[in-house]
This record gives sequence, C-alpha cells and structure tokens, in this order.
Amino acid sequence: MNSRRRAWLACAAFAAAAAPLAAGESLYVVEQVVVSLNSTADGNGERVATLKSGDRVELIERAGEAVHVRLPDGREGWLRALYVSGDEPMRPRLAQSEAEVARLKAEVSRLSAQLAAQPAPPAAAAASAPAGEAAAPSGGALFAPVGAPESHRPGVWASLAVLAGLGLGFALGWRTLDRRIRRKYGGLKIY
Repeated sequence: MNSRRRAWLACAAFAAAAAPLAAGESLYVVEQVVVSLNSTADGNGERVATLKSGDRVELIERAGEAVHVRLPDGREGWLRALYVSGDEPMRPRLAQSEAEVARLKAEVSRLSAQLAAQPAPPAAAAASAPAGEAAAPSGGALFAPVGAPESHRPGVWASLAVLAGLGLGFALGWRTLDRRIRRKYGGLKIY
C-alpha cells in the first residue's frame, strides 16, 4: 500500500475516531466508492449487501474501526468506519442548491418585469431634484448602465497590493534560501 493511501486512511480513521457517533444517527456512504456490508466486524463474514456512494444507513454501534449499521430494508451488517460519513452526499446537496438558484432566478425575473411595468416618474420630478444629487438612471433600471465607469474601486487596489506583497515575500524568501544553501555547500547550487 503506498504512503499516500496510508496517510489518507490514517487521517480518515482519526477523523472518524475523533467524532463519536451516536446510535441511531443517519450516515451516508462516502463519495465514489462501492462497499461490501459484511455479517462480521472483521470483514471476513458473509456479504450481506453492497452499498454505493450516497446510500443511507442507520448507525447501531461502533467497534474500533468498524461500524454496525442497519439498512432501510432492515438488514444489518458491518463495514469500516472510514467508508461512512454523517454528511449528506454532494450530489443531493448540489441538486438542492441548483433548485434554489433556479427559484431565485425566477423571482428576479418576476421582480424585474414588475419594475419595468411601473410607469416612469414624471420629468418635472427629475428636474426639481437638487443640483448636487444625480438623477436616477432612466428606464426604471435599478443599477447604473453596464460599462459605466466606477469612480471608486478599493477592492481592486487592495487585491493588487496583496499580490504585490506576496510576490515580494516570495522573492525575498527564495533569495534568503538560495544564500543559505550556497553558504552551507560552499557556494555550490544543488538544486
């Protein structure tokens, strides 16, 4: 087994052990796996079922690195704890988010149509506005026309300053490391 896989399994086992699971809690099979549900905790027993990513199971008990679970149809079995998570799978959550975005877009369209249907303010009201205030854009638009120059963009300048600072820090760090390596190895570049 390669070291990356061992490290991943160790992290997953640590995370599973650090978060104690309560009996009766709903768990889901983690993304992108197919898991065998066995009749014994050591994995050597008879295969009870095959679970796919996103399948929901109910926790009965935890024993070391294995969990005893119950399927929705009532069958019970054991599987390794790192193959289940208390978090709902990403695909159903993504579908819910996409439905919410579609609902919000429909609401924006409805409100835009409602705003466009309102009568424009009389020209006399726009002319009576104080000289220091700018008149609202015509056509009932909520925002300034696309392409209108913005007078103040602090976010752009802050981003540029952060990038310049990061670049300067990288250059100084590289130069310092280069000098230390050359000093250590008698002026030779070893990289």
